[in-house]
Amino acid sequence: MGYSFNSNAENFHFIDFNKVLNQSKSGAEAQKKLKNKFQSETVKFKKIEDSIKKEESELISQKKVLSPEDYKKKVKELRKKVSDHQKNKKNSLNSIGKSRSEARKKLLSSVNPIIQKYMEENNIKIVFNKQSVVLGDKNLEITDKIILILNKEIPSLKIN
Repeated sequence: MGYSFNSNAENFHFIDFNKVLNQSKSGAEAQKKLKNKFQSETVKFKKIEDSIKKEESELISQKKVLSPEDYKKKVKELRKKVSDHQKNKKNSLNSIGKSRSEARKKLLSSVNPIIQKYMEENNIKIVFNKQSVVLGDKNLEITDKIILILNKEIPSLKIN
């Protein structure tokens, strides 16, 4: 017993949204900017961590020379620096994650009207996400066509 559709299979197509996000000009550019921002932040935080480690080593070497009160005070200051650094690092990573999410949403919302127009122009009834398609004729995939249109219409995304 087989299943049949009353509609022409040519009316069903699929798109690989991950490929659109990764390989379109605007998607690739946004990812590159975010990757560069992440790497820049990583270098900045590594320098701060190295500075804190150096400060910690110096403090340990001064333990016998400092009064117990001064030593406790400096340990407390160092702990505050560590805490502030961890908070800043977490905030930075959260900010980058938020920017990545916003860029993805912005790109997907830009793609939807393009897909809609493409569907109307090509008499397509349904477009599935490729991740939901178990098997499909490669001729029914419209990813590369949508990327070409997206590259012309939205070559760049503004990201924070």
